[in-house]
Amino acid sequence: MNAIHEYVAYSVPAGFLLLALWTLFAFVRNKPPHDWYWTLLAALQIVLGIQIVVGIVLFLMGGRPTPPSGPVWLHYVYGGLFPAALLVAAHRYASERFKEIPYVVFGIVALVNFGLTFRALQTGLG
Repeated sequence: MNAIHEYVAYSVPAGFLLLALWTLFAFVRNKPPHDWYWTLLAALQIVLGIQIVVGIVLFLMGGRPTPPSGPVWLHYVYGGLFPAALLVAAHRYASERFKEIPYVVFGIVALVNFGLTFRALQTGLG
């Protein structure tokens, strides 16, 4: 299970970076992104949720990230808590204030989540 968590962990920051770049591309073109944009966002949310569940299972089984790259708790905050909280906030904010360009809100959150999940990868692998 640890190998699955590690393998899938590389796809999460890569997906968030792709989503952020796609947002920038759509914003520069002044056109909304293709429907696949929203499919990618949904897939990233599902994969992040699975990673969080697998991480909790690994934690309960005694698995911990290697500590040399910082405090262990940072891995949980960067990899699960903050990215999930930002996505929840993005859904609320995009539907209430930015109804015409909700993809911009998700693009900004995707860029921040890229940094957070990349750092979680660093703290998890040591």
